[in-house]
Amino acid sequence: MKKELNHNLLDQLMTIAERKKCLDHNSDWFQGPDTYLSGLVNEIAEVRQEIESRRTVYLEDELGDVLWDYVNVLVALRDSHGIDVERVFQRAVNKYEQRISGIEKDQLWDDIKQIQATTLAQEHAIAISATEKDE
Repeated sequence: MKKELNHNLLDQLMTIAERKKCLDHNSDWFQGPDTYLSGLVNEIAEVRQEIESRRTVYLEDELGDVLWDYVNVLVALRDSHGIDVERVFQRAVNKYEQRISGIEKDQLWDDIKQIQATTLAQEHAIAISATEKDE
């Protein structure tokens, strides 16, 4: 049976990450987004270890660490590169809804990806053009 996801948990995690950001910026070891990207690599290795060990509780804990580092990457990139965190989630929803819907309609994965790549390139060109007009 599929359990309903509590969407408020992600908001709570984002709020905690905001608090942590203030602490991180005042520490010697903070290297911007790279701090958390390196953490992601390490946590993914730990997830792999836990998959092999078949210890569900530890696996869930390590997956939480992956999510935590990912949320911190989003916050850091929002602050350093101006990404819109909500738009990241919306892009993921749109991208994978298109891909899965396409597969359900017997479209090829690579064809769907190519259409998406073209659309993304067009969106990027429009964004660059708008930026140049503003300058």
